[in-house]
Amino acid sequence: MPLIPEEPQIHESAQGPRVTPATGRTAPTPRPVPGPRSAASPRPGHPGPGPARPAPSAQRPAPAARKPQQPGKEKAPAPQIQLIPAPEGGALDAADEAVDMLLDSGRAPGEVLVLTTGEQHPWAAHELSFGESAYWAQQDARDDVFYADGVAVQRAAARPVVVVAVNGGSDEAAARVLPAALAKAATLLIVCGDPQRIDAVLGAGV
Repeated sequence: MPLIPEEPQIHESAQGPRVTPATGRTAPTPRPVPGPRSAASPRPGHPGPGPARPAPSAQRPAPAARKPQQPGKEKAPAPQIQLIPAPEGGALDAADEAVDMLLDSGRAPGEVLVLTTGEQHPWAAHELSFGESAYWAQQDARDDVFYADGVAVQRAAARPVVVVAVNGGSDEAAARVLPAALAKAATLLIVCGDPQRIDAVLGAGV
């Protein structure tokens, strides 16, 4: 009879170890769960990913490349227009005085172009006496004020300041020279002549 109670004890001991392995199995199951969490935790801990995030901040200078909005600056403002009333016979003298004032104000001689609608300026006539090649070479050199008449207005190069002496010539010549002068003046156009004639030729264009 004492053997009978020993048998259930053996069964209990057999059940005992079965329970322990079950608990041991439950323990490994939670271990893999904290495993990935620990992998996630080192990411904020590592300084390496930290600087990688500022890298996109370096892309913020890319919006600074909005500087191509400077095309707005490429739209050069229209030149200012100044009218100096003068009779036809005194337009050339008025133009010379305007040039003197420009040079006295600090303008470089190479920034000024003088055009005439009638007779050539004495300087142009003198320089042309040495040949057209030498004459136009002075324009390219941009060392001095350049003078040209209405016939050569299209060949004259643009400059920051253009002075026009309406010193005669036909209305057609004046109508041809004044718009061309406006197109060649980068910052300032000075027109010397009879305001009534200028208005009659261009109307409100000047």
